[in-house]
Amino acid sequence: MNDKKYLKWYQKVAYGSGDMASNCGYALISSFMLLYLTTAVGLNSLVIGNLMMASKLLDGVSDIFFGGLMDKTKSKMGQARPWMLFGQIGVSASLFLVFAIPSMSETMQYAYFFVFYTAFNAIFYTANSIAYASLAAKITKNGQERVQLGSIRFIFATFTTLVVSYNVMGLVERFGGGAKGWRMVALLFAVIALVVNTFSVLMVKEVPDEDTGAEPKQALAEADQKQPAAEKISFGQSLKLLLKNPYYILILGLYLVNYVYSGITQGVGIFFMTYYMGDPALLGTFSLVSLVPVMLILMVTPTLVKKFGTMRKMNLYARIVTILMGILFLVGALNKNLPVMLIAAFFRNMAGGPLTGTLNALVAETSDYTYRTQKVRIDGVMFSCSSIGVKLGGGIGSAVVGWLLAMGGFDGTADIQPASAVNMIFFMYAVIPIIFGLFMALLIYLLKVEDANRAWDKEHAAEGGNE
Repeated sequence: MNDKKYLKWYQKVAYGSGDMASNCGYALISSFMLLYLTTAVGLNSLVIGNLMMASKLLDGVSDIFFGGLMDKTKSKMGQARPWMLFGQIGVSASLFLVFAIPSMSETMQYAYFFVFYTAFNAIFYTANSIAYASLAAKITKNGQERVQLGSIRFIFATFTTLVVSYNVMGLVERFGGGAKGWRMVALLFAVIALVVNTFSVLMVKEVPDEDTGAEPKQALAEADQKQPAAEKISFGQSLKLLLKNPYYILILGLYLVNYVYSGITQGVGIFFMTYYMGDPALLGTFSLVSLVPVMLILMVTPTLVKKFGTMRKMNLYARIVTILMGILFLVGALNKNLPVMLIAAFFRNMAGGPLTGTLNALVAETSDYTYRTQKVRIDGVMFSCSSIGVKLGGGIGSAVVGWLLAMGGFDGTADIQPASAVNMIFFMYAVIPIIFGLFMALLIYLLKVEDANRAWDKEHAAEGGNE
């Protein structure tokens, strides 16, 4: 492991604040867009779900494409920072536009939504989020600092999501309610995101590989000299390199499952509080007991990684706790026992917090595995899994909410929903987390990339000693 320190404390905070910018848009779209479309605009949830899914088919292709472009980028700002800086301009613009659907025919409203929702996800958010995720591997080669960056960024992410969850509905009413209220709220968060993202970009700098001393082994130093220029690696070659790395498939699967689950629970949360619990204001309370424990556990996640020895082992034990707490939450929800639900949600999310804080560090480990075994750096393409997971996973989750709401007979214009719709809402919010928790536990168990990197280093250190 490289022990050299690369970052000042304020640079770590500045990097982490980039997730505040990201979640100004992501939290607003994932938690409230479906509610806006069905109630303020009056669109059909089934059609919306289909459009989201169609959009995500384009979205999944663009992630690896933009990752490849980033790997070929050469500028005074480095490879990642230009994409992160200028991508946010499009993110903020499309965020505002997707919540500003004008009065026109219903068909044109669906088309308008599809265009700007796709622009937000498949183009601008893709470019910005891939650059931001890969930046963690480019501003430091110290494994412990990478874990710290992952924890700090998700502290900002959870804090922002908490602020959004607690304040959006009140802000909508304060700005006049209805479509006008949603439009003004979207504008507010778009501007905040643009300012914070710019600050994050300008406060850090990328460190060239040849100046880092990142790889302690002689074999890696020699590999660094032999590495082909990034621009000579074709898109097809990048894909082959990804597929040669079994841990990329696993980390991509983990990202997808994690964010499909997140997309479902965030998208259906306001419906659960409104139509099952009977109080939409409870969304803020549940957000509080869900996000505050994540922020608390992320502060000690680097210490926990040290204690358990690997991120994988720590996350595996934590996932078992999330499943048990999910079962407790289900029991409480069946009886509408609010204290039990809140306690279970608190500890479920506390146990799940370390995964969010270590996902980026696990991707960096996976990228390092490709570097060790293939002698090539493809950080941009490798970190595309984070963008694919967040956007494709979250988008699929949101689409599933639309589909299942329609399947349950939900009517956005009705004050009282049929029992079938309420039962479907309950299933999505209280049962699905347990199912997805089991999938995530399996993927974490198989994700042994840290052990593989250590074994590689040990083997090649022995080879170097015998020369």
